[in-house]
Amino acid sequence: MKRLLHLSDLHFGRDRPELLDPLIAQINALAPDLVAISGDLTQRARDRQFMRAHEMIDRIEAPCLIVPGNHDTPLDNLIERVLMPWRRYRKWIASDLEPQTHDPHWSVVGINSVNPLGWQRGRFSARDIRRVEEGFAGTARDAFRIVVAHHPLEHQPGEPKRLTRGARRARAALARLHTDIILSGHLHSWHADVFAAPRPDAPAMLQVHTGTGLSDRLRGEENDFNLLTLDGPTVHVQRYACRADRCGYDPAREVRFRRSENGWRPA
Repeated sequence: MKRLLHLSDLHFGRDRPELLDPLIAQINALAPDLVAISGDLTQRARDRQFMRAHEMIDRIEAPCLIVPGNHDTPLDNLIERVLMPWRRYRKWIASDLEPQTHDPHWSVVGINSVNPLGWQRGRFSARDIRRVEEGFAGTARDAFRIVVAHHPLEHQPGEPKRLTRGARRARAALARLHTDIILSGHLHSWHADVFAAPRPDAPAMLQVHTGTGLSDRLRGEENDFNLLTLDGPTVHVQRYACRADRCGYDPAREVRFRRSENGWRPA
């Protein structure tokens, strides 16, 4: 059994400071095997904001796998955004924008889905698909195969943001690579479900979005994060949310999925 905590969209610079200590305390109390942070650590990619994100990450006891989001490039400095968009991210967070971790139970592959020139809209390129394929090479068939990216590969009806460029091709390719779960953020909304199959014979994958862990830019939902428990043929997704009447994160919703020969289905 493995436990993965999925956190996203911290947005230091537009965060709720009163939630920081309760969030860290809850993460450490849950003691996950890995914390995956799917981008937007900052609001405007400023050194002070990255420094605060770095300080938070240092307080998390579990190992962290982190990918950047579109807010982690300097929107208000065009020259830097074109020529060296990741200078501050690499200074404060990590030099590797697409980290991976592997053990006999899972392979978790991070993808940098940010297009610094496109600002909001992400991209999932042929190069990204090759990187996932290389990352999954040698992974045991019964081990979990997980991709972490900031931008989702499918939107719910009514979502105003533009879907990630190359999303349809990426969904088909990742299904072919027997990907089990894709973790993403960006939309500040929670969702966990089976992807619409890219073709009838493709194995079904799971999409798991989390909202914003700390930001005050709420879109009708609470600050939250997900805890995924991966156990043999089952995945249990537990959402932890911050209620309006208290400064802390409590279990709010859970869904379960089971793997079959055709991929994942609700349990």
